[in-house]
This record gives sequence, C-alpha cells and structure tokens, in this order.
Amino acid sequence: MSNINPDPFTTRPEIEGTFGVVTSTHWIATAVGMATLEKGGNAFDAGVATAFTLQVVEPHLNGPGGDVPIIVHDTRAGRTEVICGQGPAPAGATIAHYRSEGLEMVPGTGLLAACVPGTFESWMLLLRDYGTLRLREVLEPAIAYARDGYPLVERASATIQTVEQLFRKFWTTSAAVYLPNGEVPKPGTLFTNKQLSETYARILKEAESAGSDRVAQIEAARKAWSRGFVAEAIDKFCRTQEVMDVSGSPHRGVLRGDDMARWQPSVEAPLTYEYGRYTVCKPGVWSQGPVMLQQLALLKGFQLDGLDPAGPEFIHLQVECAKLAFADREKFYGDPKFSEIPIATLLSDAYNDARRKLISEKASLNFVPGSVEGFGSVVKMRREEGQREAVGAMGAGEPTVGRFGEVRGDTVHFDIIDQAGNMISATPSGGWLQSSPVIPELGFCLGSRAQMFWLQEDHPAALAPGKRPRTTLSPTMALRDGEPYLAWGSPGGDQQDQWNTQFFLRHVHARMNLQEAIDAPAWHSEHFPISFWPRTARPGVLVVENRVPKATVDSLKRRGHIVETGPDWSEGRLTAASKVGRRRRAAANPRGMQGYAAGR
Repeated sequence: MSNINPDPFTTRPEIEGTFGVVTSTHWIATAVGMATLEKGGNAFDAGVATAFTLQVVEPHLNGPGGDVPIIVHDTRAGRTEVICGQGPAPAGATIAHYRSEGLEMVPGTGLLAACVPGTFESWMLLLRDYGTLRLREVLEPAIAYARDGYPLVERASATIQTVEQLFRKFWTTSAAVYLPNGEVPKPGTLFTNKQLSETYARILKEAESAGSDRVAQIEAARKAWSRGFVAEAIDKFCRTQEVMDVSGSPHRGVLRGDDMARWQPSVEAPLTYEYGRYTVCKPGVWSQGPVMLQQLALLKGFQLDGLDPAGPEFIHLQVECAKLAFADREKFYGDPKFSEIPIATLLSDAYNDARRKLISEKASLNFVPGSVEGFGSVVKMRREEGQREAVGAMGAGEPTVGRFGEVRGDTVHFDIIDQAGNMISATPSGGWLQSSPVIPELGFCLGSRAQMFWLQEDHPAALAPGKRPRTTLSPTMALRDGEPYLAWGSPGGDQQDQWNTQFFLRHVHARMNLQEAIDAPAWHSEHFPISFWPRTARPGVLVVENRVPKATVDSLKRRGHIVETGPDWSEGRLTAASKVGRRRRAAANPRGMQGYAAGR
C-alpha cells in the first residue's frame, strides 16, 4: 500500500493466487488464457492462445498482419529473452522507389506501409520452443470466436464508423467484412469474420496433415503461412491492387511472398538497466523500449521516495526526463543490424549526469537530443498544425489515446505468469482494420509499421530493404534482487513508455500495489515528434487526466508546461502481473472498459 495516500482508490482488487494469473486488454482473451492454464498449458501456451484471440476480438487494435515484441522468462532455462516479431521492410522498399512515387514520407496507411507480418511466425516460435500444447489447443478458441461471433466493443464500432466512407468508396474488401448488411455494426453486436476463421482452420488442417508430431505440425503451419497459401494471397494482392492511402493517391505494395519466406523471428537478450533493487528488461534499439531505460537513468539522480505520485514535482521530473530520452530516440535509435547505435553511452552514468543538468524547475520547450561523436542524425521537427484531425478519416498512424483523452483505439497487451514461474509480456499491434484493405481470400489486412521509417538516407531509422522499423511496441519485465518479479505494459504508441515508466515509479517509490499503480491519475507529453505519419510535435504540451489535482495542474502551468486536461479515465491501458515466491498477482486497467485480470 502507498505511504503517500493511506487509502488509495482502486476500481477493482489486485488479483492474487498461487496457481497462475493472466491479464490482458480484453476480458475474452484473458478468459481464454486462463482456460489454457487450467487445461495444463504453461504461460507460453496461454500467451499464444491469448494472442490469437486478441486478433479476433480487438481487430481495430491488432491483427494477423501486424507485429509483436515479446519478453519471456523461461524457468527451465533460467533466462529472460526477447523474441523480435517485428518484420522488416520488403526487398522492394527502397527510398528511391518511394520518392519515385512522389512521397516525402512513408504513408501511414495502405500497402506501401506494409512490412513482413511478424506475429504468426513469432507465436509459432514461442509455441514450438517454449510451449507444450498442440497448435489446435491454442488456435481453436480464436477460430471459434471468428466463426461464431463475439460481442463487438464500443471502440471497435466507433473505429469502423470513422473509416466507413473510406471503406465504402475505396476499400470495398474491408466494407465486405466490417460493414455487414451495409451498416456500421452497433456495439454489442455478435460480430463474425468467417473468412479469417477459415484461414486459420485451413492452416490448422495443413498442420495436422503433417502427422501426429507436435513440432512437425507447427512447422507445417509456418510453411502454410510464410511459403504457402497465405504468402501467395498477400503477394498477389500487393502486386495487383492499387490502394488509396493517406497520401491521397493510390499505390501498389512492394511486399512479396519471397520477403515472407526469407524472414524468421529472432531471439535475443533484453536490454537492461539496474535501478535500485530492480533490473528492468526491454527490447533493444529497434524498438522505443530503451527510452524507458534512459528515463530511469536520468531519474536515478532525483529523490522520488516520498513524493506524491500525483504531485507537481513527481510529474515534472518524469516529463522532463522523458523529453530528453525521447529526443535521443529520434536522433539515435534504429535497427542495430544496419547502424551502430551508441546505447551503452546513452545509458551510461557520465552521459546521463550531463543530460540531467539540463533539467530545471521550468518546463523545457526545446527539443534537445544529446551528442555522441560520430553517431546520430539531424532530426527535422514538424510542428502540428491541425494535421492529426485531418487524416483521421483515412485511419493514419497507430490508433492510440486521442489528444483530449477520447480513446480512438490502442494496441493490445497481455502479461501471464504460471504456477512454475514462467512469465511472458507481449504487445501485439499492427494490421488493425484501418491500416489497409482486407485481403479477401484471408479475411485480414496488412500492417503499416513501415511508416516508422525515414526517407532520409543518413538517419539511423532510414528505410532500407530487410531493415526493421523502429517500433513503438514496448513490453517490459523486471527482476527484483535478481529474481524475476514483474511483467507489464500498455498500448498507446509513443505514450507506451511514458505510462510504463509512470506505473513503475508509482509501484517502486510510492509503494502502490499493481492495481493502485494502474488506477492512479496519469498523463503524457506531446513535446516530441510522434512516430507515425505525419510526424508532428507539440512542444511543451502536457495532457493530464482530470483527476490530477487542480493544485498540481496550476503548479505545472507556473513551471511553463502547456497543460491540457482530458477526461478522468483517459490515459493508457496498462496491465501488470508479478510473482513473489508462490504468490502470483495481476491487475488490469479500467480505462476503456475492456481489460481484465484473472487468476487463482
């Protein structure tokens, strides 16, 4: 419990048990994950079942054509590892090609924004190398929900309404799925995607035709996806369809079946940072994950114990550290297979001691990346001038919490811990229904993660064939005193590692339990460029929930922050799970009225 507030408000109890816990951004996915544990699966089996279900029940937030970073702790191996499910740019994705199309940026929607879909191969790797169950046992729930229907959440209906005219006029294959009977489906409608269910049922049939061996079935499923009928349908669609995108002109895609056949997810060590008792683990510099580690490296120099986590000093320090860390993200981060990234320097004490001196009692209104000799690129800033609203009907960017807190959608996230102590934290995203048109033979669309790339040759995140875009997706895990302890994350694009950091600071410094730390008032800065088209920034802008005390808001304004106030429950969709000895705990966000934790 918090020593700051002896009676903190929570919307629901922190779940606790000894058998296992599952927490996700949708109650149906949480139930499927828990049922998988109950029938003898481990945390990784449950993760695969949860992930496939999330693709079905939150199609506005993720899909089969998307991407995923995954952090796992495997008790058998005694290791914490990252599975990189971020597919790379296709062989045809060159800066010259995009410029020849008259583009200065990769469009935020449509086929030119598609990378190799990374989710399916990643879940197959997880199931094969870490799980125990057969493919049928983890895929059947998703097939059933897509075939028989699930209650459509309010935000899915609202997202479909936002892109209704785009679907009717240009993306008619999407209209065929998401405008049943020619209408926007109402919230609560039992919604089906029968073609998607048939796609997964066919993959399962081809898998089981390989015989009774579990691994042989998984390999056959992978073949059906990356070198079989799925890849063939994607190849044909990208070659033959000219698709309208947010640029205002139609374009063909460059993704090919050969790109899918060449790629496999990789397993690597997490990037870590020591913060007191905690070792915080994140995906590498091909993601924005190190931004959280950089914030901690800066915050380590301040005394946060005893500060009110909804007070002006706490919020000011976190936001000012975030501004510096995100500025470095823009200048330095990219795929380390293509550019050397000076991450050891960016996390070093000497570098952060110097950066910390830039933080004063006043809010910075400047964009100030650091300097590491021989590294990085000049970042061209674009101030927002009403562009974000203008592209809304085209579905540009990553769906995330809106400026004034209205939830336009998000990504998805889940955390699972089983009885043996296996842990998984994953943030699947991309391939959402508003990213590109549905491929009719498959029932799903491609993602738009290539919009992360710059069409600027000297930038670490410059577009290049085979290169991973610098994703915003950012699950987190932490060890405490050397023991695996905590898994957490949130949807929300550029906001993810603001909310992830706030949660962790509240839990560690204010000693809030998981649910208290999730439910506490939250905020985000819009000071730095967003990662999505059209890459605009709003210097000095700080968006806070209305539950942040008025005295705090007034103090933040006096410090120079441009404070905008959103609704009471509008910032983030965190979930979290922890283990201490035999105890398993979990919590989920009430914001958005979808996330739930379960356990016993």
